[in-house]
Amino acid sequence: MPKDHHILVLEDEPATRALLASLLEAEGFRVSTAESAGQANDLAGHHNFDLVLLDLNLPDEDGLYIARELRAKSDVGIIMLTSRKEDIDRVVGLEMGADDYVTKPFFPRELVARVKGLLRRLSMPRTARRLDADGHQVRRFDGWEMDLGKRSLQDPAGREVNLTRAEFDLLTALIEGAGRVLSRDQLLDAIGSQYWTPVDRTIDVLVSRLRRKMELDPKAPAIIVTSHGYGYKFAPAVTSA
Repeated sequence: MPKDHHILVLEDEPATRALLASLLEAEGFRVSTAESAGQANDLAGHHNFDLVLLDLNLPDEDGLYIARELRAKSDVGIIMLTSRKEDIDRVVGLEMGADDYVTKPFFPRELVARVKGLLRRLSMPRTARRLDADGHQVRRFDGWEMDLGKRSLQDPAGREVNLTRAEFDLLTALIEGAGRVLSRDQLLDAIGSQYWTPVDRTIDVLVSRLRRKMELDPKAPAIIVTSHGYGYKFAPAVTSA
């Protein structure tokens, strides 16, 4: 993995901020730190960051709002860092477009592994990881068109459907396994979230978001169907081009 990645650590607690910076710098990453959203905005005006470690509890702005603003403006990697343990915070973080979620207190080696894993996925050439054996990039189903190389999705009316990185990767995994039920663990692996705990609702939240964007009736899904107690299946027939 290239070592020239630039990471922003946005954390208001001085000891934690210093620890995170030290851990990441020891791995060869460039690190900038900020203790407030205001400082982070100033830094963002002068640097292009590859990943943001984002504390939810900041003195001048809610971390969930910052995550939403970051995702609206860029495809930067976002790992949320918080002392909150409630499941709802994790779910809302995903809704706002975060890529991963780490709860304090954290294990340093695990956090570094998550950072490296996310940066590796962001650095992979899109066509290298999305082409099938025959070099096909486009998947079609029920009037929809998904270009794996361009990472784009069009609905049957030809309108572009905006997907987050996690949503796109999950939909790709479901489409590539069309007709088969995929477990939540298999889908977590597909989106690179192998460090989430077995009770996480990550996949359920992402599926819910995809259904709202794709299904005629999200409460009676016909595209992504549930296998209760196990996982999900992509129901339509898929063709490649």
